[in-house]
Amino acid sequence: MASVDTVNAFSSSSSLPFTDTFYEDRKKYDVYLSFRGSDTRNNITDRLYSTMNQKGIRTFRDDEQYEQGKSVHSELVRAIEDSKIAVIVLSQNYVFSTWCLAELAAIVECME
Repeated sequence: MASVDTVNAFSSSSSLPFTDTFYEDRKKYDVYLSFRGSDTRNNITDRLYSTMNQKGIRTFRDDEQYEQGKSVHSELVRAIEDSKIAVIVLSQNYVFSTWCLAELAAIVECME
């Protein structure tokens, strides 16, 4: 799992690991964030999301409105398809969540 120091290093970096062509793509989002909300939403994921948006990186993360345990909503699949890359924030309970694993399967399928 990433540490706060990793996020701080990212946020203080003057050069982004993305080229200009990264932004020329017609995708709606640059990054799709996948994470276990109860583990990371109020700390590392919030910080990562805020930092990327401040740097101009269009980032999608799901809202708490989605019910856990249901199949991945078409909205999430659409967001995954409309993202250039996905960032998986691994945490202790991510791999035990059927919701997260379904989301990860959709990411793998869409990114192939």
